[in-house]
Amino acid sequence: MTKIDIIQDVYEKLGFSKKDSARIVESVFDIMKDCLGRGEKIKISGFGNFVVKEKKSRRGRNPQTGKEIEISARRVLTFKSSQVLRKALNV
Repeated sequence: MTKIDIIQDVYEKLGFSKKDSARIVESVFDIMKDCLGRGEKIKISGFGNFVVKEKKSRRGRNPQTGKEIEISARRVLTFKSSQVLRKALNV
């Protein structure tokens, strides 16, 4: 499913215009990006949690050459589904 598919579903299910549906979806994604960018956790009841985790720098290996490299510190986004979502997927 793509963002365009989500916009189409909002348009069909809620009856907003396509332009308004696109603005709603974009706004939700912008709010989520802003929150995650500040390091905040997003919890959507019945769906799951989005959390930004800090990864430390570490040594790695280039699989093509076998040469050791330094993998820089970074922030990664993780998602953990809720029990409700897991049950719905495993019906």
